[in-house]
Amino acid sequence: MPTKRVPMRRIREALRLHLQAGLSYTEVGRALKISKSGVGKFVSLARVAGLDWEGVQALSDEELEARLYRPPLPRSSHQLEPDFGYVHQELKRPGVTLMLLWEEYTRAMADAGQPAYKYTSFCVKYRAFAQCQKRSMRQVHIGGEKLFVDYAGATVPIVDPLTGEISAAQIFVATLGASSYTFACATPRQTTADWIGAQVRALEYFGGVPKLIVPDQTRSLIKHPDRYDPVPNRLYEEFAQHYSTAILAARPAHPKDKPKVEAAVLLVERWILARLRNRRFFSLGELNGAIAELLEELNQRPFKKLPGCRRSAFEHLDAPLLQPLPPRRFVISRWKQVKVNIDYHVEFEGHYYSVPHRFVGQRLELRATDALLECFAANQRVACHTVSPVRGGFTTEADHMPASHRAHREWTPAKLITWGKRIGASTAAVVSWQLKHRPHPEQGYRACLGMMALARRYTDERLEAACERAMAIRAPTLRSVTNILRSGLDRQGALLTASACAHPVIEHENVRGPDYYH
Repeated sequence: MPTKRVPMRRIREALRLHLQAGLSYTEVGRALKISKSGVGKFVSLARVAGLDWEGVQALSDEELEARLYRPPLPRSSHQLEPDFGYVHQELKRPGVTLMLLWEEYTRAMADAGQPAYKYTSFCVKYRAFAQCQKRSMRQVHIGGEKLFVDYAGATVPIVDPLTGEISAAQIFVATLGASSYTFACATPRQTTADWIGAQVRALEYFGGVPKLIVPDQTRSLIKHPDRYDPVPNRLYEEFAQHYSTAILAARPAHPKDKPKVEAAVLLVERWILARLRNRRFFSLGELNGAIAELLEELNQRPFKKLPGCRRSAFEHLDAPLLQPLPPRRFVISRWKQVKVNIDYHVEFEGHYYSVPHRFVGQRLELRATDALLECFAANQRVACHTVSPVRGGFTTEADHMPASHRAHREWTPAKLITWGKRIGASTAAVVSWQLKHRPHPEQGYRACLGMMALARRYTDERLEAACERAMAIRAPTLRSVTNILRSGLDRQGALLTASACAHPVIEHENVRGPDYYH
């Protein structure tokens, strides 16, 4: 009211001039530079309060103000108060509005024969109720819409029973927006695998998938943090695609973007971790078992100002609207960028895996699980191998090799000798000689591959005859066999043998033989 803006010092002086000095309203107003009606208002308030000048003098400024400006008495109301806790919870369901809830309230009051609040009064009283709730409760969260995730600041020590070494287990917390239904578990660290593995367990605990997941912009999940357009890493994108959900990372240094999980972290620290503070744990599984027992108790605790508990709110608000879980669980993998070496192999954890030789010098992405290693080029899988624990070893597929390398690799000594026997005994003898008398096996392989090239240019009969002649002159080399075939000596040897069979050679010291005349 306007008179309240006048300082109490001037009000006290106006009452003194009128009640003690006897000045009129006009004279008091002129002296204090306030209106005549204002002076009359102050005097009237003093009379209503039963105060004379002696009574005014005995009061302090605060006491005098309280006597002059008494709070108005509340108007008696015959309307029954709506259950605003129920209204607050119902507003979290999709499509529910205050108008709809007011209409339902008025119908219920009419059926009971009781008067109801008008819509404006209904809204004003609900907003006053909502202002009394916790700050995080002022946001209206739709059922099945958001899941908030974070790690608690507190940790739990775990003692290694063999070495006595103590490690700090990290506590992951997830809560649904509408019902505040909470999940918690312990992980060894806060790596990408720990973050995503904990979220997989949370979704399985809830039995469904929300439309949005709200994490921090931690480096374990967000590849390029940004206030407006953060980019999740490759594995987190795969996780979101697998569960048909979306990632809505909170802004950096803005905990108000995820107040639900901030409040849930406090609850977990007070109602779970505080109760476990005097227990000693020797494994992560033992700790998670203890957390799971207390978690059920936490979700069954009644709300203070709202009806029901987290469990009942979850069954009423979130559970019906969550998307179903996919048929198979998400498999956590590791991604790595590599460059293909000149030997068309890539390295992963000390082992070398082949890729098609056309990718030599290019950069590929590796996706590795505990059992499988996949290589991707431009999002297309180009190679797949079983993960090998052998450090320094090689896993090579023949299809990845160039044609020359593949042919060289496919021929073994036994296979080469078998091929020679198919041509003939002399050819097999030359092949065996190459494999046994070369300083290095690779040289013998190359010589045998050269013999195969001769077999494609000449007939098997000529090659066998050339090898027979090479063995006879004790020169079973590739060069010797090649020269015999080029000069046609293999044919002469065959004709000489046929003539010798028809006309036996006469051995005599005076017989020079055909070689003399050549």
